[in-house]
Amino acid sequence: MGIKPTYIKAIGIELLSSYGKRFTNDFDENKLIVAEVTTIDSKRVRNRVAGYVTRKINTGRHS
Repeated sequence: MGIKPTYIKAIGIELLSSYGKRFTNDFDENKLIVAEVTTIDSKRVRNRVAGYVTRKINTGRHS
């Protein structure tokens, strides 16, 4: 059973709307921020969310 991409996107969009100013274009920094502001226990899910947020920051498609 895998992780649904819509779940990752929903969390990422919520984090960007709430904590958008804290995120940078560095994956490792974003990984720490995701761990700090969420209660995600799974390292894999945390990394996928951080990767999604980093991609959105780098492409400039976040609000």
